[in-house]
Amino acid sequence: MFTQAAQELSTLRDLLRFAVSRFNDAELFFGHGSDNAHDEAAYLILHTLNLPLDTLEPYLDAKLLPQEKEEVLALIERRVTERLPVAYLTHQAWQGEFDFYVDERVIVPRSFIYELLGDALTPWIEHPELVHHALDLCTGSGCLAVQMAHHYPAATVDAVDLSLDALEVAAINVEDYGLEERINLIHTDLFEGLEETYDLIVSNPPYVDAESVEALPDEYLHEPEMALGSGEDGLDATRQIILQAAKFLNPRGVLLVEIGHNRDVLEAAYPELPFTWLETSGGDGFVFLLTREQLLGEE
Repeated sequence: MFTQAAQELSTLRDLLRFAVSRFNDAELFFGHGSDNAHDEAAYLILHTLNLPLDTLEPYLDAKLLPQEKEEVLALIERRVTERLPVAYLTHQAWQGEFDFYVDERVIVPRSFIYELLGDALTPWIEHPELVHHALDLCTGSGCLAVQMAHHYPAATVDAVDLSLDALEVAAINVEDYGLEERINLIHTDLFEGLEETYDLIVSNPPYVDAESVEALPDEYLHEPEMALGSGEDGLDATRQIILQAAKFLNPRGVLLVEIGHNRDVLEAAYPELPFTWLETSGGDGFVFLLTREQLLGEE
């Protein structure tokens, strides 16, 4: 079918229709940047042809050169047959206005935490300049560390990951944004070996429970396993963060952690902690906030 497509199709509109049909026929899972076949097909085609990602209509009836068709069809075929997340095909992932290099050494960025940096934390961090030292645990591609450096211009950021592969990808993004002097990439397991204290700690740790890991769509199985699952209930890493965070926070310091769909389990495990659940585009049950004083039981 793909060979026939290369012979018969000629315009971007043709390729878009073909891609949507193939994606729907293959019953692909969309959860790495788009939520439907049309949007993902449009992004993949526009990116491959070096066209503006927000401008489809003017180009729909433009004819493609044979080499352009070959490049686009090759990626459409890989998306269908290998079920690779589209970000691994384009080596690009977006969070808000920021785009990052990604490959299969890191999970595709999709944390809600980026929505909460800056003004959203004003009730707890009155001025961005008050953040002098920040920490991103489980940094992966370094996307949150880069965005922290943007929102808190007076801060240096330590970005920690257990995976050397992930830190290699993070280094690409840190360099792309010219932040080598402000972001320190550290190879360690959560807080192990850290000696600094911080005004803000954020983490998007592994949080998928064992049952859900077993049921993940094929697309997620291309992502590093260690970045997804975290024990039977998905909270092994989060427990360690809650246990240790207070001694790494400065007075009035803030901890921000994403935990997926585990709110009920977490609250049952820590009934004494006054979690603040922050509103995100996904709802108010995915990211919690605790201050150093709350972690210590002082307020």
